[in-house]
Amino acid sequence: MARQGPPPALLARYGGDVVLRFNISTAEEAEALAEATNTLFLDVWESTAEWADIRLAKDMVPSLLGLLPRSLEYAHTPLIYDLAQAIYESYPAPTTEDDTSPLSQKHRPFSPILTTPSNKVGTNIFFSDYRPLSVIVPWMRLMQSLFDTHVRMINIGITYEGRNIPALRVGVHPTNSERPSGPRKTFIVAGGSHAREWISTSTVNYIAFSLISSYGKSKEMTKLLEEFDWIFVPTINPDGYVYTWETDRLWRKNRQQTSLRFCRGVDLDRGWGYQWDGARSKGNPCSESFAGDEPFQAVEADQFAQWAMNETENNNVKFVGFLDFHSYSQQVLYPYSYSCTHSPPTLENLEELGEGLAKAIRLTPHGENYAVTSACEGSVAIKDGIKKESKGFHPRLETGGGSALDWFYHTMGVKYAYQIKLRDTGSYGFLLPKENIVPTGTEAFKAITYLGNFLLGNKGFELRQKEKQATDTGTLQRNPMPEALFGIQPIQNDLQDSNAVSAVDEPSDFEWELKRRRRR
Repeated sequence: MARQGPPPALLARYGGDVVLRFNISTAEEAEALAEATNTLFLDVWESTAEWADIRLAKDMVPSLLGLLPRSLEYAHTPLIYDLAQAIYESYPAPTTEDDTSPLSQKHRPFSPILTTPSNKVGTNIFFSDYRPLSVIVPWMRLMQSLFDTHVRMINIGITYEGRNIPALRVGVHPTNSERPSGPRKTFIVAGGSHAREWISTSTVNYIAFSLISSYGKSKEMTKLLEEFDWIFVPTINPDGYVYTWETDRLWRKNRQQTSLRFCRGVDLDRGWGYQWDGARSKGNPCSESFAGDEPFQAVEADQFAQWAMNETENNNVKFVGFLDFHSYSQQVLYPYSYSCTHSPPTLENLEELGEGLAKAIRLTPHGENYAVTSACEGSVAIKDGIKKESKGFHPRLETGGGSALDWFYHTMGVKYAYQIKLRDTGSYGFLLPKENIVPTGTEAFKAITYLGNFLLGNKGFELRQKEKQATDTGTLQRNPMPEALFGIQPIQNDLQDSNAVSAVDEPSDFEWELKRRRRR
């Protein structure tokens, strides 16, 4: 069915909007832009050390430029001219012309029905497009049912609107009476804190399925599931995610009621307890970065934190890694987010592993380049002529306090905590086309397996050649693959045994990595 233009409701909301990129080169420009976006209640899509992307109505552009230095009049570029059309194209197309299901275009603007175009035979159905929560949750239940030896569906907490925050716990606990039983080392892989960042949710699901379906086929992957538990949370913000499908594609916050009836929502990545900086947005619930009136006012952030603390205090869990997926800008970010002048005590370890994660992504076939820096420095420019070590930074467009990244690192003592901002670098922003789902997921999966191998002391690398020989001779135990029951083509053909960086790495790269690690 050929797609028509955006529906009237979408045109009414975003028909006159554009996304502009401002290139920032001076402190005066950065400060003026930060103040102007706050004054005009503009939506800052993303900001890095070089640029800031801002969404606004076309008729607001003169007002914005009037508040900025003259230099910025010539230092901005339109990224998205027709935002309403771009949003419309980011939703799955209607399934059939006479679709009369409750989810059809007749009843709502966009249809999330699982279909795959007939000319794309062999496409992995689930990852061929973005999926609403009403499809993701049954898919998670199916993963538990099909792979019950190492997958369990759990509930992290309850949202403001009463929905579950679903997650998959993946791992195998080998029985070995001679092995001392200590706390279970566990990774958290989360996405969807900001509802409009759909690629983060699909990426968490892609990583989960890739790891789950590799058990028993890859010795490397099997070892990662035996040594660690993996908690996959596709969206920490189910209420907001549902709202992006049903009402407003660019909604960012949760759906919590605030002191202003017409301004709902708290920013889930600004409402955590460590270095909460709500004073900057306090009294302005309409701000996209509203952190609440006090730490953990955001229901979902509080639920997630309570769950994590209960796991460590009562369930014999030790969190060793936290990866929080966002979009966009292609960056691997480590603590701290709240300050560019305070360095984490394990900075060298964080930088070392961060560089390895970026390298694993880059060496993926058609892999993208990801920058590595602190979460604060990744969102603020460094002043011209001042060395990074001198801590000369321009003003920030948004506060960085109260982040999940800093809370898990500092409060929970998670040694390796990262926020990874996925594709792209601004051409599409939050409206990344569906064709990027699998490539982005593949890159992230390479990074995840690199992380696991890193914490195993590179044992995964040492075993890889033996594993390949075992696979070639058919000696690895294989679980039945029920992809056909779900219409899914196996992913392992794309990943095989190079689940870290081995497929394109040279021996010298491993030596380089080992040399770096010996310095600790």
